[in-house]
Amino acid sequence: MTLKMAVEDLRYLLNRGYRKRVALNFVANHYLLGKRERNYLARYVFSDETRKRRLSRLVGPDSLRGSTVHIDGYNVLIGTESVIGGEGFFIARDGFLRDVRSVSGSYRMGEVTMRALNAIMDFLSDSGVKEVFFYFDRNVSHSGRLRRIVEELMDSRELEGRAILSSCVDRRLKESGGVVATADGAVIDSVEMVIDIPHEILRRISKKKAQNGDGGTD
Repeated sequence: MTLKMAVEDLRYLLNRGYRKRVALNFVANHYLLGKRERNYLARYVFSDETRKRRLSRLVGPDSLRGSTVHIDGYNVLIGTESVIGGEGFFIARDGFLRDVRSVSGSYRMGEVTMRALNAIMDFLSDSGVKEVFFYFDRNVSHSGRLRRIVEELMDSRELEGRAILSSCVDRRLKESGGVVATADGAVIDSVEMVIDIPHEILRRISKKKAQNGDGGTD
C-alpha cells in the first residue's frame, strides 16, 4: 500500500511540473523508502505528458522490415535476460519494459545470457531488418567477448551489421538516425522511433504459452 501511494504522489508532482529528482527525493523520504524502492519509482513513474510522448515514438516489429536498427546492447540484453528468466522486470507507466536490477555497469554474463541473445537474434531475423548495430559500453568487463559472440550469432542468422564497443553509447544512439532499441528514457526522448525488444519477446513468450494452454500475460 505504501509503494502504491508513493507512485500516485510522485505522478501527481510530476504532472504539476516538479523536477523528477526533487519530487522523487521528497516522496521517497516521506514514505521512508529504501534504495530498491527508490530505484523502482525512478524507472516506473513518469508524467502523463512524458508517457504520451514516449508511446508516440514506440513502434512494433512490422516497422522494422527493411530498416536499420541500433541497439542499446546492455540495456536490451539485461531486459531480455529478465524476461527469459521469468522475473525481475516490470512494465513502466511509459509503456516500456524495465528490469529491476539496474546492473549495466557491473554486468556479468550468466547461464541465461545465450538464451537471451538467441531470442534477440530470432526476433531481429523474423522482423526482416536490413541491418543491425549493437552498441556495448567498452568500460564494462568482458564487452569484447560479448561483441564477438554477438557478431558470431549475427553471422549465423545472416544479419547484416556489427557489434560496436563505445565509450559514449547514449550519444551514438541519439545520433543514429534509425530505429533505436532501448528502454533508456534519455535516449527515447532524443530519437524519433523506438522498439522495445524485451517487451516484444515477452509478448512472443506469452503468446506461445497461451497457444499451448499454459496461460501467460502481456
